[in-house]
Amino acid sequence: MHKWLISLLRVIDIRIIYIFTYVFVIPPCLFRPGFKYIYRYFRERWCFGPLKSFFKTYQNHCLFSQVVIDRFAMYAGKHFDADIDGYEFFQQLESEPDAFIQLSSHIGNYEMAGYTLVSTKKPFNALVYWGEKQSVMENRANMFSDKNIRMISIKEDMSHLFLIDNALQKGEIVSMPADRIFGSKKSVNERLLGANVKLPLGPFSVATMRGLNVLAVNVMKSSTKGYTIYVKPLSYDKQAPRNMQIEQLAHSYVTELERILKLYPTQWYNYYDFWNV
Repeated sequence: MHKWLISLLRVIDIRIIYIFTYVFVIPPCLFRPGFKYIYRYFRERWCFGPLKSFFKTYQNHCLFSQVVIDRFAMYAGKHFDADIDGYEFFQQLESEPDAFIQLSSHIGNYEMAGYTLVSTKKPFNALVYWGEKQSVMENRANMFSDKNIRMISIKEDMSHLFLIDNALQKGEIVSMPADRIFGSKKSVNERLLGANVKLPLGPFSVATMRGLNVLAVNVMKSSTKGYTIYVKPLSYDKQAPRNMQIEQLAHSYVTELERILKLYPTQWYNYYDFWNV
């Protein structure tokens, strides 16, 4: 199906695929478990009424379908416009000898950053979920082959940690998601949109262990063929006790995540009970 979709996107307007998913694919998805979690996200986190929450949930599913289709459109050779807000922060860190970390979230379409926010001075290491389809991994590898990007699969045996450590020792860039707990159950508590959440300890621990600079990077869909990439430095006191550094960095990350969600509330793509994990 993936190969069929890529072939189709080479010859037809992407908006036709969008409309097809809105009419035939999304309605059945509204009966899946993820629907209720997104509906509750709008009801409880944004305090919308029942009808507005239902409409926003449908809109959220439509936008997520666009994100998925856009990824395959890139594999098919389509191009998207991208504006970068805060590009100077990325350029400054990539020109320095020390490694740095990029933290992402499951909002917008972070994969698009790999095609636009490209470093010419440092190798870029991106953590990806190991369970994705082989065809997706192969297409990503092909797209990233000339962009100095290496993918590191997040695995249950935690072997990816050795690759991360090696990259950081070499002064490279490491990108990792910081909103979902994989493998290790160790977490840090924060508040997002007025309620308690648990974030994975790993990304914040890795950064503070070496006193690294950290960027939050979020890529949000702004139009049919356009994205805006938001690059934001995350601050923490590198002289403070380690536990305090982790707390400060996690808080800085959540503050930026909340700011972006207030701009794009319908581009939240955690389809599980995020606030009660």
